[in-house]
Amino acid sequence: MSETIFTKIISREIPADIIYEDDMALAFKDINPQAPVHFLVIPKKPIATINDISEDDRLVVGHLSFVAAKLATEMGFAEEGYRTVMNCNEFGGQTVYHIHLHVLAKKLMGWPPYTNKAKALE
Repeated sequence: MSETIFTKIISREIPADIIYEDDMALAFKDINPQAPVHFLVIPKKPIATINDISEDDRLVVGHLSFVAAKLATEMGFAEEGYRTVMNCNEFGGQTVYHIHLHVLAKKLMGWPPYTNKAKALE
């Protein structure tokens, strides 16, 4: 896998507003927030897309959700609710090819999550 902005954040080549770190994951505030609270939880292991998750990655990928829930509780929005999103490839909206879990909160979310700008497959 090629180097991404996220691998550069992990190695501290690029600054980020880091809110959590352990041996498997890193969480930091999104630079283009789509809700009052919007942060990303990423694995330190580079995995390009959801399609690239191997059986050996089950623990680290599950850990991303654990970290999201832990931070939601610590930051005080777990009970009112929040959204987690993981995009996959171009039509899924993925722009950085290093899996990442978006955590969005403090905003009433609607469904479906897309806007009129989204293109449908024909």
